[in-house]
Amino acid sequence: MIKTIRPDWKAPRRIRACCTTRAGGVSLGVFESFNLAQHVGDRSELVEQNRLSLRRQLGLPSEPEWINQTHGTHTVILEQESTRDADAAITREPGRVAVVMTADCLPILLCNRQGSEVAAIHAGWRGLQAGVIQSALASMKSANQELIAWIGPGISQPSFEVGEEVREAFSGSMLDTKAFFDENRKGHWLCDLPGLAELILNTHSVVEVYRDLHCSYRDVELFYSYRREATTGRMASMIWIN
Repeated sequence: MIKTIRPDWKAPRRIRACCTTRAGGVSLGVFESFNLAQHVGDRSELVEQNRLSLRRQLGLPSEPEWINQTHGTHTVILEQESTRDADAAITREPGRVAVVMTADCLPILLCNRQGSEVAAIHAGWRGLQAGVIQSALASMKSANQELIAWIGPGISQPSFEVGEEVREAFSGSMLDTKAFFDENRKGHWLCDLPGLAELILNTHSVVEVYRDLHCSYRDVELFYSYRREATTGRMASMIWIN
């Protein structure tokens, strides 16, 4: 059986959302066992078996709309655009499953209070700094004040060391980001990626933000981690309107 993490948030009843873990699949070796990504070097037929299990065990209304993530800012409206090269996906169509894949980057799920619009965002530090959250918000019909957000499992600050260039990239924005970087050795900083994401959401009037406290780097049994293993699988975070 696969194991998932579900948001602890006050979303409307018709909204369904979850994040997979690495448990319960058929992938082997460094991809053990529930890898859902076709682009990481895993055997294609095993990934397809995992995806079939995902749909069957969760009773998904349709095949998730897998996107080709580029660490950029493009947002796709799933029912309106054919391109799948994006780092955020929005749908207003019941039964259509928006999904992003992660292995340390943040999955961010959004829905409006009416339960009529949802989004999934893939946010690493490059995407956050470049404005992937802002891109998704600008593409939604809902007012930002009407949105609820969940920041899913990702790498935690004690495990995410970055260089001066990352800190400088954020300090060049209009936001005060100093509090989200702790210097642990000269020229190196521990970066609070979930904190930065929440700051950006709050700054753009999304004030109801929930955060999962798992760390993808530290919890080896539950999560894949690119920083920990480099060659590894991916979890999927999904949201849909029932």
